[in-house]
This record gives sequence, C-alpha cells and structure tokens, in this order.
Amino acid sequence: MQIPDSISYRFLLQKAWPIILANASVPLLGLVDTAVIGNVATVEDLGAIAFGALIFSFVYWSFGFLRMGTTGFAAQASGAGDEQEVRAVLGRALLIAACIGMALILIQLPIELTAFSLLDGSAQVEAVAKEYFNIRIWGAPATLATFALMGLLIGLGKSRTLLVIQLFLNGLNILLDIWFAGFLGWGASGIALGTVIAEWTTVLFAGLLIFKTLSKRKILNEEFWPKTRIMDWPALLKTISSNVDIMLRTLILVFSFAFFTNQSAKFGDTLLASNHILLQLIAFSAFFLDGYAFVVEALVGNAIGAKRRDIFDLAVRRTTILAIATAMLLALAIMILGDVAVMLLTDISAVRHAVNPLLPLAALYVLLSFAAFQLDGIFIGASFTRQMRDAAVLSIAVYLIVWWALADHFGVQGLWGAMIIYVVARALALLLFYKSLRRSVGV
Repeated sequence: MQIPDSISYRFLLQKAWPIILANASVPLLGLVDTAVIGNVATVEDLGAIAFGALIFSFVYWSFGFLRMGTTGFAAQASGAGDEQEVRAVLGRALLIAACIGMALILIQLPIELTAFSLLDGSAQVEAVAKEYFNIRIWGAPATLATFALMGLLIGLGKSRTLLVIQLFLNGLNILLDIWFAGFLGWGASGIALGTVIAEWTTVLFAGLLIFKTLSKRKILNEEFWPKTRIMDWPALLKTISSNVDIMLRTLILVFSFAFFTNQSAKFGDTLLASNHILLQLIAFSAFFLDGYAFVVEALVGNAIGAKRRDIFDLAVRRTTILAIATAMLLALAIMILGDVAVMLLTDISAVRHAVNPLLPLAALYVLLSFAAFQLDGIFIGASFTRQMRDAAVLSIAVYLIVWWALADHFGVQGLWGAMIIYVVARALALLLFYKSLRRSVGV
C-alpha cells in the first residue's frame, strides 16, 4: 500500500469501504443460510447449522494465522520496498496451507469424534451436524489457501480486489445454498455441499487475480517464486513461531464462542437456536468493525517497514475514531431493527420470543467491541504475536471467572454478561503491551 504523509479520513474510507462490503458478505452468507433453514426446515436443522459452524470455526480459524500472519509480514515487506519478499511471504503461506489442508482431510474421523464428544446437543441435532461435517471438510485445502491469498491482499492494501474475491465466494455460495437447501430440500447437507463447491472455485479465481497483480509488481526478469527465499530457514522459523502464537490466540478466541454456544445448548434447543441468530447479527456487525482493523493492519505494517512512527500514530488515531462511530451506529441498528431481522431469519415463534429480550445485550456487546478489533489489527500489522497470545490468555481467564460467578444466578443473561465483559477484557489486556509496540515502530 502506498501511504501518504497525511492520512485523511477520505483516504481511510476509500480503503475501508471495499473491505467492509467484502466482510459484510461473510455474515450475510450465515444470515442467508439461517434464513433458508429457519424457514424450510426444523429447529434441529437450525441447531445443526449452529454446531456445524462452530466446529468449522475451530477447524479453520485455528489456522487463521494464514491470513493474519501473511498480512503483517507482507505489509512490512511492502513498506520496506522488498517485492521479492512479498512473493516469498505468500509462497510460504500457501505451502503451509496446502500441507495443513490435506492433513485435515486425512484426520477427519478423529476430528469428528473429538468435536462431537465435546458438544452437548440433542441426538437429532448431532446426527444432522455430522452429515454437514462429513461434506464440508473436503473444502479444507481451498479454504486455508484462500486465507493466505486474502491476507496478502490486505497487507498490500488491495481492498477492491479483496472485495471482488469475497463477493465471488459468498455470492456463489449463497446461490448454491439456496438451490441445494431451499429448492432441492437437502437441508444442512445442501448447505455444506454448496459451501465446498464455492470454496474450490474461489481459490482458483483468487489465485489467478493475485498472480496477475504480483506479476505487474516484479522486475521483468526476476523469478516469480524466489525459491531460495521461500525456503529461507530463519524466515520459515520466524513465520512458524509467529503462526503458533496466532494459532493459540485464535484457538482461545474461537473457544470463547464455542463455550458460549455449548452453554446455550444447555438451556435447550430453542435458546441454542436463538443465540445462534444473535451471533449472526454480531458477526454482521463485527465484520464491519474488522474493516477498519484490516486497514490499520496494512498501515501499521507499512509504517514499521518504512520506520515512520508519525504514520503509525495517525493511522491508529483516525481508524479508531471511525470504528467508534461505526460501533455506535451498529448498536443502534440492533436496538431499533433487531426484531425485524429476527422475523426475517426465522418463522419459528418460540425462537422469535426467546431472541427479542436478549437484543439489548447483543447491542451492548457490539458497542463495546470496537477496541478489541482495532487493537487486534494494530498488533497483527506489527507482527506482535507473542503479546497477542498472552493477552488472549488473560482475557479468557476473566471470561470464565465471570461466567462462573454469573451463570447460576442469571441464566442466559449471565452468559451474555460474561461475553460482554470478555470483549472488554480483550482490549484491556492488549493495551498492557501497546506502549512497547509503539516504541518499536521507529521515529
């Protein structure tokens, strides 16, 4: 990303709006899936989608470092003007993605047995969720490779290309899910099949676009894949170390939502389905906020590569102001229009009645979550991954302690209270390391 000496709000919005649209299409897919199943199937099918989404959050986002690590390293290489290293960063990430994706397919049975031994749903829900899992796992290599490709685009500030790819992925996925699950009536299995086809199609499409982009940036006679740099052992070890830290941090984050969903199941299938719908609304809001975080990732990485603390400070300050304003608007939208969204997502009256009293808690979560998203973006751009790991450990401890204190007395409201305090604790824990990060940027 070419950054100006004075980062204007107009510049930030130009970079952010394609990412916001791209990210918004991700929860839109979840909303469409929920709406299709919620209107043509049963509570068990809706619960199965919740469990299926939960399992693949663990399976895939355990390896979210393929996106986040690639972004930080690519942005820093770009800021330093090292185009060969930019391509080497992508090569390392794709190599790791291919190996992990094939491994996941080979060990799918142990993953399935472990996942369903930990979940606490009804027999009907788990039976349908297993069918979903057995289909969806075949998209693993494509999904992980796409993480790496998108991480590179974010690091280079190619937000419009990211938008094209994300809309292609989720648009195709939505059409296939509506066809398989809605028109053909294949339920959760149809959702899984549509997703797998979309994932493999998209990785080929994204790979072609990025190859063209990087070819234009390289020197004419320069090797596209610098094999010696891709297999540079110090660089590989640094990548692996960073990725392990991010993986542990991501596992803790995904665990927090898995724990929330599993605890929801203990209140019955209706509240499980209700909280799943609320999480879809939160996901929709979260990806808007992540739009500014993605922009700051690239700007922070570039600032570090160029040794420009002034750019770092300006990027952090102005993206945070935009994130605060957006969080306020999103929380207000949930309060005013949340009941309308629930009516569109399901026609099951029991689920509708259970969701509505919880809407203010979901709105409060969104309002307070902006700081965690912004700080995540800053730390990813700086590749301060060990500190992210340590902050994740501190915040999950707070979450579990608060849940233990509230859940027995306040039921599902106590569970939501713990989740709200957790998102605040995530930000406060990262702030403990912010000064040392800023000092590392330069002058």
